[in-house]
Amino acid sequence: MTSRTGRPRWWVAGPSLLVALVALAVWRVGSDEPYRADLSPRTAAPTARAGAAASVTQELVRALAAGDADAAADLAPAGDDRARALLGAVAHNARDLRLTDLSARYVDEVGAVSSDGSWTAALDLTWALDGFDQQPARAEVLAHFAPDGQGVAVTDLGGGDRISPTWLRGRLAVRRTPDVLVMAGGDQASREARGYLQRVRRAIPVVRRVLPGWRPAVVVEVPASPLELDHALGVAEGTYTDIAAVTAAADGDPRAGGPVRVFVNPVVTGRLRGAGAQVVISHELTHVATDATTAAPDPWLQEGFADYVALRDVDLPVTTTAGRAIASVRRDGVPDGLPGPADFDTSATDLEAAYELAWLACVEIAAEAGERGLVRVYRAAAGGASTTQALGTVGLTRAEVLRGWQESLSRLAS
Repeated sequence: MTSRTGRPRWWVAGPSLLVALVALAVWRVGSDEPYRADLSPRTAAPTARAGAAASVTQELVRALAAGDADAAADLAPAGDDRARALLGAVAHNARDLRLTDLSARYVDEVGAVSSDGSWTAALDLTWALDGFDQQPARAEVLAHFAPDGQGVAVTDLGGGDRISPTWLRGRLAVRRTPDVLVMAGGDQASREARGYLQRVRRAIPVVRRVLPGWRPAVVVEVPASPLELDHALGVAEGTYTDIAAVTAAADGDPRAGGPVRVFVNPVVTGRLRGAGAQVVISHELTHVATDATTAAPDPWLQEGFADYVALRDVDLPVTTTAGRAIASVRRDGVPDGLPGPADFDTSATDLEAAYELAWLACVEIAAEAGERGLVRVYRAAAGGASTTQALGTVGLTRAEVLRGWQESLSRLAS
């Protein structure tokens, strides 16, 4: 709640009023100057106008639901061209994405009100993509308000330490087919959207060769920059600076049936050659196909399986696809165990080697139990079985897989 500064209240009755008036004229003890009460009017500190902001929020929702860019832009402060352009762009995005289940509720201000009367507030936002989301996404996002004449205007959307949906942050290019939707921002948005749509369409049959029962409904978000990627995921700035892509819940809640997105880092993926970028997308689509945001197998199995699918038909030598793993073995020796959760942290120093080591572990399982056996192991682990139990469904033990994996690494390193 915002504190409010008001005038002092004088509680007096009868003779006490005279005493109070006399006290105003007495000399302070030890002072050469008489005490004089400060009776000048005080200016109240600015406060958030929550009621007006809540009404403006509902006007914005109506404008977005109608795809009315002019009506949305009119909710920006008079003369603020940047805010007008943003709100108009968001309305265009809502129309092009065919947003449904759209709602926003003003929750409360976040932080102090600025001296100019502007403030930031949290909104409880829901949205869904027609034809792709079984359930609407729901997240608490930030909105920024300011006095505008006798009313209140919207100056910005998103940012801060909360999830900021890509479609709230600026104009997007949108491309879709019945089973794929790509949204991209930035200066090259149209080209990026077309390019990733093609990559996704090429990746779908790659995934279905190993998982033939998958019925794709894929949404890919390509934010304008790595910083916008962090905002879209609601993480600290720099978390995904060096990560090519990540599959995650659209609203940060990895619940069954919840909306899932493939988030692409345009800078990192843009540096990859065509084959490398294609492998990244096939890897992420494997996560989508296996509900990886809600399933919880060991990270080495989850990431290794996705790379197994993505690399299955790629015609590259193992010295390329496992080059960093081989280098790490030559440098540090054969690992005592399979990669652990810490090895897959976005800040890990040898992250790419961890992925390659995990891939080689899944290659080992497939060599012993066949590809169907590997799929069976993965599905059992994703369904809640321990890795040991999952391997047991195909007659393997963890020790056998570890030993075969270590022997394979020794051969590759030598």
